[in-house]
Amino acid sequence: MSTVIVKTEDCINALTTNGFEVFFANTPNAAKEIFFNQILPNLPTKTMSWGDSMTLDSTGVLTELQNDKSINTIKTFEAGVARSEIIERRRQALLSDLFLTGSNAITECGKLVNLDMIGNRIGGISFGPKNVVIFAGTNKIVPNIESAFKRIRNISAPLNAKRHLLETPCVKTGKCHDCNSPQRICNSWSIIDKCYPKKRIKIVLIDEALGL
Repeated sequence: MSTVIVKTEDCINALTTNGFEVFFANTPNAAKEIFFNQILPNLPTKTMSWGDSMTLDSTGVLTELQNDKSINTIKTFEAGVARSEIIERRRQALLSDLFLTGSNAITECGKLVNLDMIGNRIGGISFGPKNVVIFAGTNKIVPNIESAFKRIRNISAPLNAKRHLLETPCVKTGKCHDCNSPQRICNSWSIIDKCYPKKRIKIVLIDEALGL
């Protein structure tokens, strides 16, 4: 059995022990099927929203959910909408029935580690929405908290800053400078040791390198 398989299995077992409900998918499309066939039918959902996640986008879940007229979608990203309105929608999203997003890193001992610019994503994961579903590729699995911090500072954050066309030192160098830039995206950290209430946070772990 390969080291990668053992690492993934250990991570899934640790997450389950820590109260998360975990699903495993081989591909983004399989993750979509798991969500609509096994997860959503068990979650009474009148309102839903999401936090920025390339992995979530890759599954197609968000597009299909937004086409469901029985669910009110709180759109936290929309071109042509004033920033003040977007921020207000992100506040409203914290009271949604369902919140979808990704995770910057998941430790082998079953902890979620995330970093945000304004905190709406980590806020939604931690408290507010009745249920949270996180989509994450197995490339997000790291040995420990220290490795998670290193991964986020020197991979996730610089690439996300570049993706959003920000002008921060890390965009130029590809590594964290602990800068004072007004466009700094490294402002709020979150470490979730255990899921409370149990199974409120569901994780769909996808056996591919996805997202940042």
